[in-house]
Amino acid sequence: MDLYRAALPLLRALPAEPAHDLTLRLLESGLVPAPRTAPDPEALAIVLWGRRFPNPVGLAAGFDKDARVPDAMLRFGFGFVETGTVTPLPQAGNPRPRLFRIPRDAAVINRFGFNNRGLAHYVARLRARRAAGRRGIVGANVGKNKEQSDAVADYVAGVTAVAPFADYLVVNVSSPNTPGLRDLQRRAPLLELTGAVLAARDAAVPADPPPLLLKVAPDLTERESDDIAAVALESGVDGLVVGNTTISRPTALGPPHGGEGGGLSGRPLFALSTAVLRDLYRRTGGRLPIVGVGGISTGAGAYAKIRAGASLVQLYTALVFEGPGLVARIKAELAALLAHDGFTRIADAVGADHR
Repeated sequence: MDLYRAALPLLRALPAEPAHDLTLRLLESGLVPAPRTAPDPEALAIVLWGRRFPNPVGLAAGFDKDARVPDAMLRFGFGFVETGTVTPLPQAGNPRPRLFRIPRDAAVINRFGFNNRGLAHYVARLRARRAAGRRGIVGANVGKNKEQSDAVADYVAGVTAVAPFADYLVVNVSSPNTPGLRDLQRRAPLLELTGAVLAARDAAVPADPPPLLLKVAPDLTERESDDIAAVALESGVDGLVVGNTTISRPTALGPPHGGEGGGLSGRPLFALSTAVLRDLYRRTGGRLPIVGVGGISTGAGAYAKIRAGASLVQLYTALVFEGPGLVARIKAELAALLAHDGFTRIADAVGADHR
């Protein structure tokens, strides 16, 4: 971990997106040695959808859009890694610059617009990983192309292609950087979409289909929250990911990039995303597993989301500022908090604030 800590100042000296691109290239090259990580305590393990997660701390979508380095990231101690978002056709995304660090607030603003190399490239990587028998839980997050008017067709194409090679699927209807995407969170379009993607998944993998989750925004109206909870329970989806970046600005952000447009992630998102998570857990009666995302940078933050109703948590932005050693610290702090409150396993703490 000392090597990675030493590299952080060098990466921060680069603009945000080139630094991210360089990080991926270094990880993909294999020239960077894998860190040594301690085994996870049994208290952190959780079984969901018939899959055993060695710990509940995952890497959020957006870091590895093209499934280039899932195994490298698992070696940092993540319990699971979510790749994507991938769209059927390759697309360049929005014009650069489109990624901005805000160090004072430990935050990032992005307006990428689903830049990725497309399904063919993505699926080839997941297929090779599956054929090589590599271990570890890797999810696939799918979206729609910007110019596609038939959103359902794009999501069906994505789910059909990736379902045989992913441990779980996420249908992303919440990025703020693709025009009209968040309209899919309303009841009628969401019910149509979930029916289509669940049918596509079951057709692609009839025997043991991977769980399918919806990724929703933290910027929900009361009606949208009602619609999402109702559709989630009615449709048969396997869980929710709460949430994505926010178009709101919960706090005044620092210079020089605090005024940029796009989705905000990191520390300022924590309170908002946790409140939405808590609300959706209540609305669904705790009947669906929820993955809690947004602003986690400590074990206490991860624990707060778990107590609010998350069975799993994810992070990404905090790595930009603290490096990969953060994963081990969060797990150690989380284990200590569980023990302090008398919980012998993560599952016992899920939704504890509601009891």
